[in-house]
Amino acid sequence: MRRAFLGIDCGTQSTKVVLRDHASGEIVAVGRAPHELVERDDGTREQDPAWWIDALRVAARDALRGEHFEIGGIGVSGQQHGLVCLDQSDRPVRAAKLWNDTTTALQCDELMRKLGGPSRVLQLIGNLILPGYTAPKIAWLIAHDPDAYARTARMCLPHDYLNLWLTGQFVTEPGDASGTAYFDVRTRRYSDEVLAAIDERRDWKRTLPPVAPSISVVGTLRREAANALGLDEGIPVGAGGGDNMCAAIGCDIVADGPVAVSLGTSGTVFAYRDEPAVDPLGEAAAFCDSTGGWLPLAATLNCTSATEWARELFAMDHADVDAAIADGGAPGLAFLPYLSGERTPNRPRAAGILAGLRPDHGRDAIIRAVFEGVTFGLAYAMEALRRAGVAPAEVTLIGGGAASAAWAQLCADIFELPVIRPSIGEAAASGAARQAQWAVEGKHPPLANASSRRFEPRVRPEVREAAKRIAALREGAGTNRSDESA
Repeated sequence: MRRAFLGIDCGTQSTKVVLRDHASGEIVAVGRAPHELVERDDGTREQDPAWWIDALRVAARDALRGEHFEIGGIGVSGQQHGLVCLDQSDRPVRAAKLWNDTTTALQCDELMRKLGGPSRVLQLIGNLILPGYTAPKIAWLIAHDPDAYARTARMCLPHDYLNLWLTGQFVTEPGDASGTAYFDVRTRRYSDEVLAAIDERRDWKRTLPPVAPSISVVGTLRREAANALGLDEGIPVGAGGGDNMCAAIGCDIVADGPVAVSLGTSGTVFAYRDEPAVDPLGEAAAFCDSTGGWLPLAATLNCTSATEWARELFAMDHADVDAAIADGGAPGLAFLPYLSGERTPNRPRAAGILAGLRPDHGRDAIIRAVFEGVTFGLAYAMEALRRAGVAPAEVTLIGGGAASAAWAQLCADIFELPVIRPSIGEAAASGAARQAQWAVEGKHPPLANASSRRFEPRVRPEVREAAKRIAALREGAGTNRSDESA
């Protein structure tokens, strides 16, 4: 019987389950199931945690169909920042507010003011308090759903909730916890001062999960969960982590050097550091990673969410989109992709802008402008990483959008860096499985032998002209770094 480690990735759009061969690191089976999403015009983005469990059941049985495996351990990757509120019986009291929920801008401002302003908050926790993070979601709950808050006995993150369902253990780890904005990334402890600013009367020690080491086994698979998934009871379950932290493990961003860019629903730029890496402007998040180091990361809310919006708007297939991207430019056009607000720069109330439109612009030019706008947004995020001490020499490109060679080449041209596209499928789920194996076996598991493709940056006048248009549009929209008061 083949020995494998099972990785789970609970994302915004779906839950994926992979089986990773313990010896080769090869992904030998994949299952997935979609999620619903509650979206409202006020910026609400929520999901019922029960949907994650239902999707996990389907995805696990999908991955396990056919061949029999000896499962050596389980690891969970989850979408970061989501607030899961549980009652005395650990049942969710309401839908979870997600990472891309932007309803909490007022609470961010109030918490930052109470704590003494941005500089003081950076000193306390290494990060600013931004709308996507967990802390302002709790403050929002107090203000807008006090009945649910009163019924809440414990709070955790999505990946913590899945670990609780799998094992019965209420626990978290530093990587995912560092994205809450009530966790000090330097000391790897909850910040009493931030928690008191949220609610000075709550017993936070009872409310929040204890923090376990990232490379550790936090429990074993309980009988009810095993029966639901078609697995054996007692399988070790690792600490897991946030999806970005697990993706870093999956593509081997576990030592100083490489920088990864993930083209997913959101876009992320991240790198490993062996010491805390704090951006003095607070645009790059000073996260911990899920191996014992740190993971400075800058995120954009609008990545494939924006490109898929444009593709569907014109009813184009992916081949037509790739042809439009490779065509060579969108003369005169500039697009700010802030369809859902934005995190980098921090403009939760922003909207998308398409500027320079003329009668001779067709669908291909608009598509190209959208992809350029998204990619220039990632380049802006990369500058935040540089301020945190990261010096990128090349980029590892992952995520669903990385399947497009045309987009990979556009990334190389805009970043002005070589781009490596490894053939890594489901990096976050694979990373969760790899981390579980690391915890169970006590040694760094190998990566699978995988082919990769390299894209060299090209000097192209039209890209530089596009960069000038984007910069001018940002300035006019008040979304440059110099426009901090906007």
